[in-house]
Amino acid sequence: MKYRVSHRFPAFSHHARLSHQLNQTRSFTSFMKKFQTSQPHASVSGGSGSSQGDSFLIPGATLATILMLGALHARRLYDDKKTGEMREKGMELEFQPDVKATFLTVLPLRSISRCWGYLTSVEIPLWLRPHLYRAWARAFHSNLEEVAFPLEEYATLRDFFIRTLKEGSRPIDPDPQCLISPVDGTVLRFGELTGAGTMIEQVKGFSYSVSSLLGASPFLPAIADDNMPKERSESTTAIGEKSKRSWWSVSLASPKVWDPTSSCPKRGFFYCVVYLKPGDYHRIHSPANWNILSRRHFSGRLYPVNERAVRTIRNLYLENERVVLEGLWQEGFMALAAIGATNIGSIELFIEPELKTNKPRKKLLHSEPPEERVYEPKGVGRALKKGDELAAFNMGSTVVLVFQAPIPKLHEEGNSSPEFNFCVKRGDRIRVGEALGRWH
Repeated sequence: MKYRVSHRFPAFSHHARLSHQLNQTRSFTSFMKKFQTSQPHASVSGGSGSSQGDSFLIPGATLATILMLGALHARRLYDDKKTGEMREKGMELEFQPDVKATFLTVLPLRSISRCWGYLTSVEIPLWLRPHLYRAWARAFHSNLEEVAFPLEEYATLRDFFIRTLKEGSRPIDPDPQCLISPVDGTVLRFGELTGAGTMIEQVKGFSYSVSSLLGASPFLPAIADDNMPKERSESTTAIGEKSKRSWWSVSLASPKVWDPTSSCPKRGFFYCVVYLKPGDYHRIHSPANWNILSRRHFSGRLYPVNERAVRTIRNLYLENERVVLEGLWQEGFMALAAIGATNIGSIELFIEPELKTNKPRKKLLHSEPPEERVYEPKGVGRALKKGDELAAFNMGSTVVLVFQAPIPKLHEEGNSSPEFNFCVKRGDRIRVGEALGRWH
């Protein structure tokens, strides 16, 4: 007897149907795992074997970062082309405000920079890291042969930006009568500061004062009067008395009173401005053996600091967020100002890791006083040797170095030529450890 199977009612049981659906679900899950982005946990200190390059999708944050880098590179190429054309015509860049400078004042550049900081802290898939970093190096002319670790070990763009270099990549000039460059970059301005006001030239046609850049310092009024006669005026005496009562009464050898007026006839006042491009090495090193006595943090704006911004934005370095370090070296006063910029609001200070920059403001007014910290006022502060790592930028920015250096005594004719001489010219490329200037 033959049984006919009805096609209207299935011959499979209920349990068989459930098993079939479960198998379909497992197949779909297995298919989706192939396209799931892995989350490697490698860092600069070492890689992790959890990610084997089986990722196929790029996280949205990484894609946004790549697009941002492309826009920055295109902008840099345009600015370099325009600047090159002007120089070929023999035209010196002059200060001339434009519409862009006015427009930048209404943009939330601090918030944009914090978003950029978040993007650069997103972990990049292991398989993508070498390709992304090599593309960055080609676009911004970075030398990957100097990188201390394999590219796969830099988990984020931020780690790559502040990368260390192989030992011996930046030899330090051993001459004890030599001041070295604290950063890799391009020399924008340098010179001797003389006369009242001690102005630094931002660009032809516009200057800013040293005291505004560094903030209140008991040394600056005395240094500004280097060319005064040796006898003390009432104002100079008052400044000297104020210095004796302040924490500046610290010398390199012992906590004896520092009298700035006694060394004025033999000391000149100099400055140097160095610009770091995005592809440069981003760590800041000590320019000499010196004792850092104080730190000031100015929570300002975050304008760009490229060449166009320098000639179009008034008081650019005074407006931007910056960290100023002041102290003493063998020739007297020294200060180093690390200037922040758009997307570079984060300035890391190795001698003070707890310092946080580009924090959300509690007040909307742009008149907050600087946050100041004094390092061991009764001791010698934070002692650093020439070439020691000091700080780091996320990407690149500008460093302004202000310092005293020897000058010979006045000649009978009344002329004085500085004994300290710069070893660089405007527009020169310089690296950490190379001489900025020497003296006899």
